[in-house]
Amino acid sequence: MEDYIKKSISLADADRMAKAAMAKASESGLHIAVTIVDESGITKLFARMDHAPLIAVDASRKKAITAVGFGLSTGESWFNFIKDDPMLREGVHDFTDFMLMGGGIPIVSENQVIGAIGISGGHYASDQECAHAAIDTLNQ
Repeated sequence: MEDYIKKSISLADADRMAKAAMAKASESGLHIAVTIVDESGITKLFARMDHAPLIAVDASRKKAITAVGFGLSTGESWFNFIKDDPMLREGVHDFTDFMLMGGGIPIVSENQVIGAIGISGGHYASDQECAHAAIDTLNQ
């Protein structure tokens, strides 16, 4: 029997990413929740900073699942995709575990989605900055 290995975000990389996101949040005075999922949308790592809003727990998870499920960042990328299509714009909110607001980014390696990160706790623009700080750790 041949061994096949699916390409997936490693726990070590997920840990580095979460720490980078929380460091960025601390610099900005934010308290965030971080969810990192694998390529199938299964939680690989979750962390919630002290004093992060309770709603950030679910929002970070939904942002990560949206990003991995479609291979498209939440926020502006998604908004631009749906804004001129009334049926899609109204219907997309009925998707289970969908989140439009920024802070979810697919994690890509060798042109393949291997996971996603979702950040919540601040304004979606700040969440997005924390997510980018996390993604940047993979490019170092």
